[in-house]
Amino acid sequence: MGDWAKPSQETSLSDLNLTDLSQDTVAVSARKKHSQALSEPMVTPVYRASIYRFNSVEHYEECVRKGGHFYARFGNPTKESVECTINALEGGAGSLVFSSGTAAISVVLMTFLRPGDHVVMPNPSYSGTVDFAENYVKQFGIEVSWVKGGCPVDDYRKAIKANTKMIYGETPCNPSIDILNLEEFGKLGQSHKGILTAIDSTFASPSLQQPIKYGIDIVVHSCSKYMGGHSDIIGGCATLRTVDLWQKLYASRGAFGSIMPPEDASLLHRGLKTLPLRMERHSFNAQAIAEYLEKHPKVASVRYPGLTSHPGHEIAKKQMTSFSGMIMLKLKGGSAAGRALVNNVKLIQLAESLGGVESVIEQPASMTHGPIFMTKEARLAGGITDDMIRLSVGVENVNDLLADLEQALKKTP
Repeated sequence: MGDWAKPSQETSLSDLNLTDLSQDTVAVSARKKHSQALSEPMVTPVYRASIYRFNSVEHYEECVRKGGHFYARFGNPTKESVECTINALEGGAGSLVFSSGTAAISVVLMTFLRPGDHVVMPNPSYSGTVDFAENYVKQFGIEVSWVKGGCPVDDYRKAIKANTKMIYGETPCNPSIDILNLEEFGKLGQSHKGILTAIDSTFASPSLQQPIKYGIDIVVHSCSKYMGGHSDIIGGCATLRTVDLWQKLYASRGAFGSIMPPEDASLLHRGLKTLPLRMERHSFNAQAIAEYLEKHPKVASVRYPGLTSHPGHEIAKKQMTSFSGMIMLKLKGGSAAGRALVNNVKLIQLAESLGGVESVIEQPASMTHGPIFMTKEARLAGGITDDMIRLSVGVENVNDLLADLEQALKKTP
């Protein structure tokens, strides 16, 4: 690959230093710098052009050499602007957006792993990750070992082999809400030359957690969730710790063609502007609801990082600025009671996704991690039981949400 491929991360904030600003300000203000424009729009336009015209072959060659636009599969001003903001929030060397979170994860795995390599993956985690690793990665002669999601980092250390090239984690973990120690995970990767560390940080968002500052090499998100925040886009992103890693992933993204449409990139950029505000409300609401559920006589257990009862609470306090909006719970009445709960909420919506402004609830074993996505054996190996309920707490009035849960719990056996 030529040296023309460089992260387009020059961010426009006049003479201010990004490191001197809060996440709230960076989310609102960071965007791609247009150095040659006499003036620039406050909001990056939606560039729909798929091709660009040139005055000559020499003009084209200069454009490619200097990182200009020539074909939208490789770059687009709208996408690059949102990539600048994501990278500013993550603190990386460069970010890339993809057509979905699954696309980001799969292209990362297929870029940095080769036949004969070995990767250590967590289960439970996002079902698309488990599915892709189990049913596709292995087809390319790549060995996959599984550890428990949110396990002690020592479990990863024990799983490392001579041919290990990546250790992959997720925190908070989907759907169990377990916490992985990012500091120890980063140190483990740094202590083994040739092993990359990758983290799915979707449940936290860059507003609450920046894994790269712990030495993590690659951070992925489903932008469909908190980063977009309004349940109206499909997208993913990856942020890389070094320019070299960014260049390799940039080339792969172009080869795989997994490009985020400019319309979705524009909506994602808009969503990022309110991300810190939304995450503050998600976290406030979820903390109150988790405390309520923990005391409820029909609830058997609650898993939320903001509760002192959570085994990863102290680690979460160190690596997250607040605890996000994801709760896992189990009812004393088991799976039947859980199904009654999700079927009887009124304000909270029964839906598969998460991270939007609206609260949604689901049964992972039947829905997000159900037979369509995972085998029964894979679910049991990950501890995904039929009685688990996953609640994504939105930004509605918390008293309205508590009232809705109370009336639904009354209808459970």
